[in-house]
Amino acid sequence: MRSDQKKDRLSLTEHSTVRFPYFFVTVPAPCPYLPGRLERKVFTRLTGDDPIALNDALTHAGFRRSQGIAYKPACEGCQACVSVRVPVDRFQPTRSMRKIIARNIDLTLSQAPPFATEEQFGLLRHYLEARHPGGGMVEMDALDYAAMIEDSPIDTHIAEYRNGAGRLYGACLVDRLGDGLSLVYSFFNPDDAGRSLGSMMVLGQIERARQLGLPYVYLGYWIEGCRKMVYKARYQPLEGLGPDGWRPLEIKATD
Repeated sequence: MRSDQKKDRLSLTEHSTVRFPYFFVTVPAPCPYLPGRLERKVFTRLTGDDPIALNDALTHAGFRRSQGIAYKPACEGCQACVSVRVPVDRFQPTRSMRKIIARNIDLTLSQAPPFATEEQFGLLRHYLEARHPGGGMVEMDALDYAAMIEDSPIDTHIAEYRNGAGRLYGACLVDRLGDGLSLVYSFFNPDDAGRSLGSMMVLGQIERARQLGLPYVYLGYWIEGCRKMVYKARYQPLEGLGPDGWRPLEIKATD
């Protein structure tokens, strides 16, 4: 092979790596959401010349981000996981949502850079021990948390909710996309159940997207039959990703 042919072949390979990332599939493992089922994921690394554009494209295709990896369920014989998003302009809070907003009127939302702090990690530990004592994240240490927050090749930040005295009540890792905000992971003070802090943070990000002129807030996956995912049906109208693209998702919501 001539040297110029080798050069052309190398250039094509490098260019293709950017446009067509390598995808991998995990081995089947017990599903953490639906008992008795196995889960499998397809994933790729957010690398190349433009990881931001790659992450946007993959999010639109139903992928989620975890650190520098984008993943999507690819389970055999099961399509229970549905990627969902809230169309901001058409969303109107219900009566109970307005009450949640009123109960948390003393909290202020601020945008912090993606740097892990001891305060955040302490709140996360308290949240996991109270709400998810048997979950896979309960063993997370400070280094794991720092990796979750700081290992991001795209535009991301932490939405913090504090009271007037500066006490941290909740935090949410948020990705900024070309057409919206993607809520990666949130945690809050589990001792203040009356505040409904989880719902308050979703509502806060919907309002934040509205202020920024962004059309969507991505909530991850809704899974029929999974109690942990029931809350996502409340944010109507909700769109789900199916074979024909993003369409209104008609599921019964509890107020």
